[in-house]
Order: sequence, then C-alpha cells, then structure tokens
Amino acid sequence: MRHKAFLLILLASSIFFLINTSGKSIDDKGLNKEKCTYNGIPLHGKVKIVESFPDIKVQVVESFPDINVKIVSIFPDDCGEWQMVESFPDFKIQFVTSFPDIKIRFVESFPGIKNN
Repeated sequence: MRHKAFLLILLASSIFFLINTSGKSIDDKGLNKEKCTYNGIPLHGKVKIVESFPDIKVQVVESFPDINVKIVSIFPDDCGEWQMVESFPDFKIQFVTSFPDIKIRFVESFPGIKNN
C-alpha cells in the first residue's frame, strides 16, 4: 500500500515537472526569449549605466549575442530597444568584460532576441 502511494506521488511530481518545464525558453542564465526578459526584467525601456549595483551585468560582443540592442531616443517599447537616461530608469546595467549576465550587440536595425 505504501509503495502504491509513493509511486503515485512520484508519478504526479514527474508529470507536474514536465508540464511546467516543457516549451519554455528560459535558459540557465534567466533569459526568457519568449517574453524578452532577464530574471523578470523586461529587456526594453529606459536604461541607466552604473558602476556598481546593476540589475544586469552586460558584455558587448560582436558575435553570438543574447540580444541585439538598438539605442532609441523615444518610445523604447519593443524588445531590445533601449533609451539611455540618467534618472528614473526601468533598469540599471553595468558593462563588464567577463562573467556577464547577458551578452549584447548594438545594432542600427532589427533589435531583439533571435530564437534559434
């Protein structure tokens, strides 16, 4: 009787795990490609560059970025559109050369995350 209950709980837990993890595009770094977020932070909006205590550590690369970023002057509403500000940012970034949270490439057109 105890084995049946144990197996039933194990089966239910396995099914729950598979349902909640299948089909999601969240990588091991916390980058959600479908929602264009990093750990729940939308990767568009007003951005402030800081030297310490960032929300996201960013490395600028030329190849294999996590997201393509376009700097805009108004309406940073779409994925990868960033407006640089000094006050009231949506999130703060720090540029780093190693151990980034995400890798970005600056572009003039087609910002966003490419789903591979």
